[in-house]
Amino acid sequence: MYVRFVVDKIDQYSGIELGIFQAAFRLWRAGRLAPHEEVWWAEIRRRLNLELEEPDRFARSRRPGARELAVSWFKASAAQQIALAREVCALLAQHEVATRMLTTDRPGYIVYEDDHQVAAEPFRPERR
Repeated sequence: MYVRFVVDKIDQYSGIELGIFQAAFRLWRAGRLAPHEEVWWAEIRRRLNLELEEPDRFARSRRPGARELAVSWFKASAAQQIALAREVCALLAQHEVATRMLTTDRPGYIVYEDDHQVAAEPFRPERR
């Protein structure tokens, strides 16, 4: 199973829910975090950068300039990283940003995988 945390905002590029890390980054960049929250957010980013590999692909196609539509999902076994994500959800809640946890066994076309996460390009919605 895979786990992803999102906010109730659609990303303009991918057309799917914005992830919590992007949402927290936007709060920080907009100057909406208190000084102690900025210090905390910097520490969370540092820890995640140490604990998680940076995916080398975000597109199924290997063509130069291909649209990067993949989104990151934690593997259910990534307990420490999921705990950090829940802390980010708590920060967002303090700023009145609602979050949701998504789970799936089929995140999409997997274009990157390591011990803790996958990057997957979502399947197209079924046409009816």
